[in-house]
Amino acid sequence: MGEHPSPGPAVAACAEAERIEELEPEAEERPPAAPEDFDPGNTGYISTGKFRSLLESHSSKLDPHKREVLLALADSQADGQIGYQDFVNLMSNKRSNSFRQAILQGNRRLCSKALLEEKGLNLSQRLIRHVAYETLPREIDRKWYYDSYTCCPPPWFMITVTLLEVAFFLYNGVSLGQFVLQVTHPRYLKNSLVYHPQLRAQAWRYLTYIFMHAGIEHLGLNVVLQLLVGVPLEMVHGATRIGLVYVAGVVAGSLAVSVADMTAPVVGSSGGVYALVSAHLANIVMNWSGMKCQFKLLRMAVALICMSMEFGRAVWLRFHPSAYPPCPHPSFVAHLGGVAVGITLGVVVLRNYEQRLQDQSLWWIFVAMYTVFVLFAVFWNIFAYTLLDLKLPPPP
Repeated sequence: MGEHPSPGPAVAACAEAERIEELEPEAEERPPAAPEDFDPGNTGYISTGKFRSLLESHSSKLDPHKREVLLALADSQADGQIGYQDFVNLMSNKRSNSFRQAILQGNRRLCSKALLEEKGLNLSQRLIRHVAYETLPREIDRKWYYDSYTCCPPPWFMITVTLLEVAFFLYNGVSLGQFVLQVTHPRYLKNSLVYHPQLRAQAWRYLTYIFMHAGIEHLGLNVVLQLLVGVPLEMVHGATRIGLVYVAGVVAGSLAVSVADMTAPVVGSSGGVYALVSAHLANIVMNWSGMKCQFKLLRMAVALICMSMEFGRAVWLRFHPSAYPPCPHPSFVAHLGGVAVGITLGVVVLRNYEQRLQDQSLWWIFVAMYTVFVLFAVFWNIFAYTLLDLKLPPPP
């Protein structure tokens, strides 16, 4: 300090955040100390009075939405103190569970206009606002996302997966000379990406089958759902979390087929797509009053109809006379595996925007359930086919 002017709170907090390592819960005995001017006793807390004076003296340097969240944090403290780590987490975009709990009451006192009512936004700002209202149920989360989103990195995961699926489909269409119901072509199952029960020891097939689709009608709906649902979710929750839900749905889909429909092959990205869509729909239902997306009932009905039509097409195809007997057409059970992942792991991810998943007990419960299922399916694939003396179709 001395003769130099004090930096703004955001600058000071971000600098502090860079040198403070997040402690694990079991090792976190006390929060990090605040600057001496505001925490002379080095207790790790700032009084709400000093905190308010800090905000008022630097209000012109703070984003108005972030200032509202900070004031809500101050208003929610009955003991007159604010943990400095919460302040650092806020200013460095690292929110925690304790922070969310601290502002729940203060959030009710926010009196400024909603994000939806703001005028004069450019096209990109309106797009970000639209995504916030499509995916987040709390106004304070929507404002936080609107202020924090920088499109760096962009939603690369869903776009990359979609482009790869389209590229593989076009390549197969040209090589087979067939784009509609490609799966009926006698050479379709010879592709090394398809999951086939006789080749289940080739572990990559449990994942790579997403790049093979039954036909343009199958690919079309999956691509539309991936782009309309997956891209906005990735913009909000990030590629790591959305990619985790998607891949978990894909693997659960193929493993579910290997357990419940043991003689059938698997193709298509429906396991991953249904994981994302079912998680999103479940999140909307569970936060119905908070979700402010337009025509949500109608859009949910349309999404459910599209998913039902795609599932019905898969069921019909599974029992349709096969083009390569005795091997049946691809299974529909992967859809159900994706839904199971979506309403468990997926819902926990979507309900905890910017929160640490490892702090959520439900997260660990569902991770344990998923792990048990994967281990069961692995042992099933190793032993059950032999013990049941199942007659599998010949390899393609």
